[in-house]
Amino acid sequence: MFTHVMIGSNDLERARRFYDATFVALGGKPGEMDTRGRLIYEHEGGRLMITTPIDGKPATAANGGTIGIAAATPDHVRAWHAAGTEHGGTAIESPPTERPNGAFVAYLRDPDGNKLTARTPPTK
Repeated sequence: MFTHVMIGSNDLERARRFYDATFVALGGKPGEMDTRGRLIYEHEGGRLMITTPIDGKPATAANGGTIGIAAATPDHVRAWHAAGTEHGGTAIESPPTERPNGAFVAYLRDPDGNKLTARTPPTK
């Protein structure tokens, strides 16, 4: 259904430090900058793109929006959460935990305020 998710950032180098660390913690690769100045992450068929807003106005986080990132194991979720908080992210909601459906999840806000979750598939 989706080809990619694009979010805005007010500081691409700060975003790169955060997202490189969190995606590497999940077994992914650091991002690459394209010719249009967008930071691109590709992992297991998914694509996240980060850019400064085209209209020149400040980037803002979606209120009520969450971007979900697949993780293979609870250890990956924990590593993602630790890497994120060590690289400018903010821990939100509960600490990394198992949900009633068996999914293991953690939540962060990136340095621009975008809400993210890393999670394993449900087991129940």
